[in-house]
Amino acid sequence: MRQAIRRVVTGHDAAGRSVISINDDAPNVIEVKGWPGLYVTELWVTAEMPVDNMGATDQGARPMRHDPTPSGTIFRIVEIPPEKSLAGIDTRAAFEHMGSHNKPREEDTARHPSMHKTNSIDYLVVVSGEMWMVMEEGETLLRQGDCIVQRGTNHAWVNKSDKPCVLAAILVDAKPAP
Repeated sequence: MRQAIRRVVTGHDAAGRSVISINDDAPNVIEVKGWPGLYVTELWVTAEMPVDNMGATDQGARPMRHDPTPSGTIFRIVEIPPEKSLAGIDTRAAFEHMGSHNKPREEDTARHPSMHKTNSIDYLVVVSGEMWMVMEEGETLLRQGDCIVQRGTNHAWVNKSDKPCVLAAILVDAKPAP
């Protein structure tokens, strides 16, 4: 039930004038192995700070990985299906498919099998649907329009509703939190 995500990317022509470089439905989309119905659409990726805004290479067209590179960023859309039950979700396979270095630790998965920590600061907006953000201590319901600043904490996204939840996410490399 994945929705196409249109992206418009600007750039510069040979004379240095601003142009629209890319105007398409973002082609770098995967259904995450081990989590049926979980789709990730990669829109843009950077690998340095400060970011180099020159060049015509599609920075969203690279092998998908969960975490940003050192000094890097990721802009993506994540569509999380309803969890009628946790049967059928293989979080180890999902994190492996995304090339994550931050796989769920067995001792952390009692609250939810996808409980994990990142070495990034993540800015997220709920585009549609609703989602529970589960922490080691507490949880909160997030609805359309809500914004999240996830600061390298141990967390899980849990969709208890009957509709997919779509999140826009910007991940920025950060020092690991305790």
